[in-house]
Amino acid sequence: MDIDTTAVNRLRQRFGEHEQIWLFGYGSLIFKAGFPYLERKQASITGHVRRFWQGSHDHRGTPEFPGRVVTLAPQAGATCSGMAYLILPEVFDYLDHREKNGYLRFSTTLTFDDGSNAQALVYIADPDNAAYLGPATDTAIAGQIAAASGPSGRNRDYLTELADALAGLGKTDPHVQALVDCLPPDSSPDTFNNTDSR
Repeated sequence: MDIDTTAVNRLRQRFGEHEQIWLFGYGSLIFKAGFPYLERKQASITGHVRRFWQGSHDHRGTPEFPGRVVTLAPQAGATCSGMAYLILPEVFDYLDHREKNGYLRFSTTLTFDDGSNAQALVYIADPDNAAYLGPATDTAIAGQIAAASGPSGRNRDYLTELADALAGLGKTDPHVQALVDCLPPDSSPDTFNNTDSR
């Protein structure tokens, strides 16, 4: 499966004269940045919802048994809360590699908690990418998450750490919480070393 989007992203959303730019994180970027940043602020974007519809073949699963990680899906009137990072353009070399499993850079408008706005970049895995798994029942998604593990650790830990991180921001995502509620009991140890940052 050829799903590496690194080269494509290096041609997208060029920075021009920008010496620094905001990045919006809505998944693991909330709780595990893994890169240097100039500033970090709670923020949200509108018109999208967070969904565990993207396959993870390289971080929280394997090509033979992919895990599920979040992407954004359009939904009119919706708000997705997350974390914004002010970064230097060179950080995108790291980010393009981290998000290479089907994610592309898109531009978006952030709203900070004080009501101010800024332009930002966000990585989204849309339905056209080869790793996209799409919607399923909460029980089916939670079951797949509970069984998957990859070089960055267990898929269930990604889900629960995301739920905890959102709670730390004072936010609850109904989709994320529904999956946490559907997780079967934790009975299997991590079989991978947690060596990556995703």
